[in-house]
Amino acid sequence: MNEEILGNRYVVRQKLAKKAGRRTLLAQDKNTGNLVVIKLLSFSSDFTWEDLKLFEREAETLKSLSHPAIPGYIDYLELDTKQKNYALVQTYVDGKSLEKYIQSGQVFTEKELKVIAKKLLDLLTYLHAQHPPVIHRDIKPSNIILQKNPAGGIGQVYLVDFGSVQTLASKAGKTITVVGTYGYMPPEQFGGYASPASDLYSLGATLITLGTGIHPADLPQKEMKIDFEKLVNFSPDFITWLQWLTEPSQEQRLNSAAEALFALENKYIPTPHQTSTSKRVNTWWLFLVAISRTIIFGGGMVTICAGLYASVFLPFIGTIMGSFIGGMIAFPLAVFNGLLNALITRFFFYPLRNTNLHQRILSLTTTTISIAVAVIYFSSTSSIFPFTESSISNHLRHLIFIVVTPSIITGLSMGAISQSFARWYEKECRVIAGNNRNQS
Repeated sequence: MNEEILGNRYVVRQKLAKKAGRRTLLAQDKNTGNLVVIKLLSFSSDFTWEDLKLFEREAETLKSLSHPAIPGYIDYLELDTKQKNYALVQTYVDGKSLEKYIQSGQVFTEKELKVIAKKLLDLLTYLHAQHPPVIHRDIKPSNIILQKNPAGGIGQVYLVDFGSVQTLASKAGKTITVVGTYGYMPPEQFGGYASPASDLYSLGATLITLGTGIHPADLPQKEMKIDFEKLVNFSPDFITWLQWLTEPSQEQRLNSAAEALFALENKYIPTPHQTSTSKRVNTWWLFLVAISRTIIFGGGMVTICAGLYASVFLPFIGTIMGSFIGGMIAFPLAVFNGLLNALITRFFFYPLRNTNLHQRILSLTTTTISIAVAVIYFSSTSSIFPFTESSISNHLRHLIFIVVTPSIITGLSMGAISQSFARWYEKECRVIAGNNRNQS
């Protein structure tokens, strides 16, 4: 198929993989000159309409996703060549699958595995936050592409192959799932049920494989658990975390990618009779902390920054004037910022289920609003500073130094305080509850 042009746009350069009714090709986009990956589904002798349905659903799913760790969706084509073909086009990722690293004899260190785990947990947090949640269900070394950084360490990590997507109605609601692979699948997945915790089991099994160089199905088992600790040189905390991730019982396993990331970063591991749960923070306490933190820290930060910034133009007098003007906007804005943080948290993140999304929304929202308010405020007060020049360049300089820059400082300060509040809320939501079922 060399030099064949698909869809009058994609020039085929190389065949990457082939299996019954499917081919994966490396091609070049004539419009952009970039390399792309094309997955082809053909009307072969073993073709079924279910194959086409799943292929189209994969394309629809990828089209709706946007994350740095997922190769970008480019196109979906219906091709009329010698036989009917359907093509899914994605951006090309220049890297090797983790499976190839294992086949070459490489075993990853604990430090490297933690980097990989954090990157994939960030992606899983994003996928599981979709509506309905996107559950990959086929996380394994061959579906993870690694790009080394210039120093030879762990660079960007990509999760690929969202094929065989199907809709599954569960007790928790509708979910989008992907067929799994033996050895990396949790027990509940054999019964056709999947949840975010199912992806965590697959991730844990993958990390164990990367650390031992052995397929999970070939590792010894003890009480239905993967018995790997004698084969690795990991810290006790990391071993316990991996064991927690790969608990056969879904009830004993970590419940969310955000929780798994928190546990990994903070070395938080419960005792055998404890589970990590999420509590609802008292509403009055939530509002009080949000408003007080932004007034004390946010207001103080903006006031100090305004004084220091103004002192550059008018030493001593500018410090006093800048602090006064900054304080005039800082404290009323801090009250509003704290109230906004509390309202967003109470109505959309109560109880807290997605810590990363919560932090991002608070930071982005409060930064944007604070900058807008500060621009209006500093524009109205800029006449306090004497300015008589009439040239366009001087007017522009006046605008940048008296209005734009202080506004950005104000907005970023309020955004930083909002993120600090989000971290406080995350810690307050997390409690250790004793599990006394056996005792009762």
